[in-house]
Amino acid sequence: MADQMQWANALSTRPSLEAAITEVVERAVSSLTAPPDLGLVFISSAFGSEYSRLLPLLAEKLSVPVLIGCSGGGVIGTTDMGQTQELEAEAALSLTLAHLPGVDLRVFHVVAEELPDLDSSPDAWIDLIGIPPSPTPQFILLSGSFSSGINDLLQGLDFAYPGSVTIGGQASAGGMSGRLALFCNDRLYREGTVGLALSGNIVLETIVAQGCRPIGEPMQVTKAERNIILELDEQVPLVVLREVIANLTETERMLAQHSLFVGVAMDGFKPSLQQGDFLIRGILGVDPSAGAIAIGDRVRPGQRLQFHLRDAETSATDLEFLLEQYQSQHPDEASATAALMFACVGRGEGLYGKPNFDSELFRRYIKDIPVGGFFCNGEIGPVAGSTFLHGYTSVFGICRALDI
Repeated sequence: MADQMQWANALSTRPSLEAAITEVVERAVSSLTAPPDLGLVFISSAFGSEYSRLLPLLAEKLSVPVLIGCSGGGVIGTTDMGQTQELEAEAALSLTLAHLPGVDLRVFHVVAEELPDLDSSPDAWIDLIGIPPSPTPQFILLSGSFSSGINDLLQGLDFAYPGSVTIGGQASAGGMSGRLALFCNDRLYREGTVGLALSGNIVLETIVAQGCRPIGEPMQVTKAERNIILELDEQVPLVVLREVIANLTETERMLAQHSLFVGVAMDGFKPSLQQGDFLIRGILGVDPSAGAIAIGDRVRPGQRLQFHLRDAETSATDLEFLLEQYQSQHPDEASATAALMFACVGRGEGLYGKPNFDSELFRRYIKDIPVGGFFCNGEIGPVAGSTFLHGYTSVFGICRALDI
């Protein structure tokens, strides 16, 4: 039998870090029939004072050539009963191991000060990352705080590695210690971004559930400056927004008071826009005198926008719509070998009122594969072919071998 790709995940809720490491290593290793080439470890912020002990303790139990990971406000993993659990406010450790024949694995750590200027050539980015653009690599990024330069890094990778898929998330502290940790092989970092490039016999397919639904109609930005919308369809933006809200139901109007967003259409030429065609961004503020609206991204004249609402029901419907779409495009479900899940700390039980919602919905469509991940301060995933840092999103990366 040919050497095949294998993945395993183990989750532990033992309050002792030593016991948790022993449990996840024993379970994950015993699920593989070949030595692991890659490890991904996610540790909950309940262990915040023990981050520096994680890698030495892991090294005593596990030999793996490539390892990355980070801290999270919660972690996601697979129990010994094969169920996925999202553990948000307790001590937990999630370990994913993979045997990846025919896959070249390389890790890197970069800080904001090292990033090339965005006007630089692709070679400047390739030199920084140290990974050739062919065969096309797939990237998993785990980033520190917002000062890590992650937005510039995502733009640079898209530019230098066309056709690559990039997923991941920003480490979160969960409010316990306020401290972040990034792990790369035997090193602990507090800032920057750790990355993993996978080249060769592997493909990463993505589901990016932004959890919003459009209201009103798409409109064109006719005047803008940086992140400020000055005109929509040659009208005052705030007047346009008030009209949209006036046409909502009572329940929707209540929702719009705290869960109103803007969707920026990513394809300038697509005639009919639908869910998934928009990059969702927050509304940062309004200028009542000028009627301008500031959003959480740059905006330029000619772009199309549509206002959006977000709530638990919408988030569930959005994820289900994307899963159905994925399933119809990939009828051979058996070829998926594992999934990584990067969920916003603003989703989970706080959004849905019950645990494990997104992961259980995912498993209803894509069954019997290990799932590992964490709750992020920002999620990384592609929309319409470009990679972005999102909020309130669940990003899934589905792994499969190319040669299946």
